Amino acid sequence: MPWTERFAPPCRLIELTYPEAEALRRLNPVVLLPMGSVEAHGPHLPLGTDSFLSESLALRAQEQLHQADLPSLIAPTLSFALTHFASEFAGTVSLSAEVATTQLRGVLLALQQAGFSRVCLVNSHLEPAHIAGIRTLVAELKTEHNLTVTFPDQTEKRWARTLSAEYKSGSCHAGSYETSLLLVARPELCRRELAHELPTNPSDFLAKVRAGAQTFRQAGGDQAYFGRPAEASAAEGESLLALLTTMVLTTIAETWGLAIPKQTDS
Repeated sequence: MPWTERFAPPCRLIELTYPEAEALRRLNPVVLLPMGSVEAHGPHLPLGTDSFLSESLALRAQEQLHQADLPSLIAPTLSFALTHFASEFAGTVSLSAEVATTQLRGVLLALQQAGFSRVCLVNSHLEPAHIAGIRTLVAELKTEHNLTVTFPDQTEKRWARTLSAEYKSGSCHAGSYETSLLLVARPELCRRELAHELPTNPSDFLAKVRAGAQTFRQAGGDQAYFGRPAEASAAEGESLLALLTTMVLTTIAETWGLAIPKQTDS
């Protein structure tokens, strides 16, 4: 059986047997590592929203890589992260920066030791300290271990400018941006009727953070959301997911010199 059939999407590391993992490892696959958080996302989205969005993006990227005859696998999601801004809300589980970095470092080095040299971080948790920690760690691993880990970063200007107006406003936590993406990733988990009843929260989250806010409530998010959740739609989610998939594929292609054709419909 050709690898394109044997390892067709969804191809997840934890679902393989060790002989299958050995066979796939020989193909030098791109490992897509979804990253999320366990944090409040308004009264209408689940605590695992970031993880679900990353998993959806990883799968969409894998489908496109498969169409380009490039092998890949999806690693287990890292769902615990630094998420201090939501710490006032029930269910939020926040790691310290040190523990979060140690966890990610350990996973990446273990993947390298296991013979997987191409790892792409697929991240949907946008807390500034979390993003900064990833960037620093990626640079350190390259210097200290000659390990190249690619990080498609949607907060980078060239990608951020392609996303929705709400996203670019900086006030999009659990708003139309994330709610729309969840309507594609896990529609059954979105409390749609509640989302449609939520008023717009125009508080400028990033401006409040720059002014010293350290929690969502301090930034004006009394219900752990910002933006316009009532305006969310699956159509917007599909459009955003396509843009984010382009970001992931382009970054992978640039990092390892791979030829990845323009996206086609899955």
